[in-house]
Amino acid sequence: MPNPGHSPDTPSPQPDAERRRRALARKWTYLLSGVVVVPLTAEELDRELGEQLDAVCDGIGAGQYDPKVLERVGDRLCALGYIGEPGLRCTLEVLGKGLLALPEFQPVESTAERIVLGLGALAVGFLASNQRAVIEQQESMQLSLFKAVRDAKSNLRESEARFDEVATSSSSGIMIISLDGQLVRANAAIGDILGYLPAELTGTTLFDLVHPDSADVLRDAMRQLLDGTETRIRQSQRLLRKNGETARISLTTSLLRGTDDEPSHLVIVVEDGTELMLLQGELKRQVLHDVLTGLPNRQYFGSNLEAALRRADPEHGVTLLHLDLDAFGMVCNSLGRQAGDRLLVHVAQCLKVVLSREKAMIARFDGDEFGVLLENSATTPDVATIVADINAELAEPTFVDGHGLAVSVSVGVVHRPSPDLDPTELLRAADLALRRAKTRRGQWELYHPDQDAHDREAQALAVSMPGAWEQGEVVAVYRPVARLADGATAGVEALLRWDHPDLGPLDHDRCAALAEQTGLILPLGEWLLRVSSGQAVWWKNVPLIVGLTAHQAADADLTNRVVRVLKETGLRPGQLTIGMSVQALRVPEAAENFGVLADMGVATMLDGFGGGAADLVLLDELPVRSVRLAPSPFATELAAMVHGSGATILVSGVDTEEQAASWHSAGADLASGDLFGTARLPGDLSF
Repeated sequence: MPNPGHSPDTPSPQPDAERRRRALARKWTYLLSGVVVVPLTAEELDRELGEQLDAVCDGIGAGQYDPKVLERVGDRLCALGYIGEPGLRCTLEVLGKGLLALPEFQPVESTAERIVLGLGALAVGFLASNQRAVIEQQESMQLSLFKAVRDAKSNLRESEARFDEVATSSSSGIMIISLDGQLVRANAAIGDILGYLPAELTGTTLFDLVHPDSADVLRDAMRQLLDGTETRIRQSQRLLRKNGETARISLTTSLLRGTDDEPSHLVIVVEDGTELMLLQGELKRQVLHDVLTGLPNRQYFGSNLEAALRRADPEHGVTLLHLDLDAFGMVCNSLGRQAGDRLLVHVAQCLKVVLSREKAMIARFDGDEFGVLLENSATTPDVATIVADINAELAEPTFVDGHGLAVSVSVGVVHRPSPDLDPTELLRAADLALRRAKTRRGQWELYHPDQDAHDREAQALAVSMPGAWEQGEVVAVYRPVARLADGATAGVEALLRWDHPDLGPLDHDRCAALAEQTGLILPLGEWLLRVSSGQAVWWKNVPLIVGLTAHQAADADLTNRVVRVLKETGLRPGQLTIGMSVQALRVPEAAENFGVLADMGVATMLDGFGGGAADLVLLDELPVRSVRLAPSPFATELAAMVHGSGATILVSGVDTEEQAASWHSAGADLASGDLFGTARLPGDLSF
C-alpha cells in the first residue's frame, strides 16, 4: 500500500534510481567533454556535473518547484569556463531526454512540465551569467574604445589600429554610430550577422537596419543616453538582414564622450540570439514529441485537446480515437525491441496515410498506443469506416528483417463529446472504451456514459473491498452439497460473502469478480482456503470444496499456498477438493497446478464442463476426480462420458424436487442449491 507520508512530488531515489542518475551524469560529462574544453580533469568534471545534476533533480522534483535552484546550476556551468553555446546545447539535449527517463520523474505526464520549465530556468541562469561576462568584456572593450577615440586627436592612426584590433577579434557585432545615426565603423562580425560586407554598412544609418516595428523603442533608448538619463541601454531588437529576413539580436548601446566630456559617438554591441532561440525551440519540440515516430506525444496531445474542443464545428464536433496495437508484445518478444520500434514507425505512417484528407492530430502515447483527434466535417467518414480503413492499411504486411508483419488495432472511441468536457476526462473516457474493445482484437468500442457510470460503481466497489475485508465485512460461508440418491449431506462448498452496509449481501461470484480486478483475489482466496480448511477439520470427515478463479488457478505460488494451509490447519489432502474452470485450465500454468495438486492427494474438480472438444481433452488428459456440469440439454450424454472417465458428477442451482429428480435420472451424483440449503455461516450448519 502507498506510504501516506510520502508525497508523489518529492523524489526519494532508490538504489536503481540513484544508479540511473549517476549514469546520466557520466553521459553528460562524456558528451560535454566532446564539444567544449574546460580547465578540469575528467574526474573533476564528472564530480562537478554529478553535483549539478543532483541540484537539477532537487529543483525540479521538489514539492514546490524552485527555478532559482536551476538558475544557480546554469550560473555554475557558465563559471566552469569555456562552455559557450555548444556546451549549453549539449547540456539541454542530454538533460532534456535523460530527465524524462529517470524513475523518480515517472509518470512523465505529471513531471514533463516541471522538467521543461526547469531546463528553461537552467538556460536562463546560464545566459544571465554569460551576459554578465559579456557585459564585463564589453565594458573593458568600451573603455579601450573610449581611450582610442579620446586619443584620436593626438594619434588618429594609433586609435584606429586599436579599434581594429579589438573589433576584429570580437565575435560580437560592433558598430560606431555618429550622434545623427550614421554608421561610421563596423566590424566583420556584424556583417556576418546581417549578411553584409563591413564596407557596405559604412555610410548607412542605424535605422536603415532596424525593423520598423522596433525603431521607436531604439530611438527612445538613444534619447535617454544623450540626455544622460542612462549610461548604457540593453534591449532585445530585430535587425533586417540583407536578404530581407529578420535577425533577433541582443543590443547593448553606450555613449562615447570626447576629451571635452561631450558626447561624440554611440557604441553598439550586437549579440545574435537566433541560434539560441532555435535551440530552445528544438528542446521544446523534443519534449513534446515522440523521438521514435516524430509524432506529438501524450503531453502535447492533451494540452491541445481543449483548444480543439473549443474550435470544433458545432454540428459535427470532434472524434477522439485511442488505439492499441494487438499482439505487439509478441512481435517484441519474438523479433526483438528494434523490430517493434520499426513496426511503430510503420503504424505512424499508416495512420498519416489513412487520415491524410482529414483535419486530424495524430500522437503516440505510451508503448504501442496512439491517439487521434478528428475535427469532423460534413465529409468525414463514420467511425466504423475509419477504423476499418486503418485496419485494412495495417493488414498489408511490412517487412522487418525479412519478416512480413501485419497488425490490427483495438480502438476506444469518444464521438462528439461536449465542448465543455475536461480534456483529462475525455482521455479517460477513450481509455475506458479501449479497455472494453481490447476484449475482442481488431474491434472498436464507443464510449457510453451509462456504461461508464456502471464501470465506476464496480471499480469503486473493487477498490473498497480490501478495507471491507479488513473490517470483517467479507466472511466465509458454506453451501451444503447433497447426494441426489438420498438427499444426505455429502460435503460443503466454501464461498465468499460481502455483507455490504449499503448494497446488502454480495454473493461469491460478485466478490470473486471484484477481487480479480485488483489482484486481491490471491490473498483473499488463500484466506478463504485457510479459514474453511480449519472449519473442515472441526467438522472432521465432511468433504470441503473450494473453487478457484482463473487468476488463482494460474498462480505460480498456488501449490505452495495449499501446502502451507494444509500444514497449518492439519486438514487431510483427501478431504479437500480444489475446483478449476475449463477456461482456466486451457492456460498451461493452471493445468500444471491441477496435476501437482492431484499428485499431492488433493481431490481435483473440473468446473463448468460443457462437453466441447476442448473439455473432452481436459477430461482425458488431466487427473480429474469430479466434474461440475454446466447447464446443457445433453446432460445424460455428458454424464455418461464423465462416468466413463471414473469421475463423480456435481451440479449446482438445484432449487426444486423436480430439478433434483431430473438431474438424478440424467446421472448426476451430487448437487447444491436452495433445495439442500443456501450458503450460510458455519454456526448455522448441522451435520
